[in-house]
Amino acid sequence: MSVNSIASLSTAMATTQTDTQIGVAVLKKAIDIESSSALALLQALPAPAPANLPSNLGQNINTTA
Repeated sequence: MSVNSIASLSTAMATTQTDTQIGVAVLKKAIDIESSSALALLQALPAPAPANLPSNLGQNINTTA
């Protein structure tokens, strides 16, 4: 291998590593933004209204279908 090819390979590897680090940083930022957006949507949901159902409903489960 010549010195030029070694230098070229080293430069290419450094560029690839930098590109990978930038991609990971952008991905982390996108995940953080998505997480905060999902949290905001969940907090925007209204509180569930209490169900006005008879007290006997929901006491038994039919296990034979």
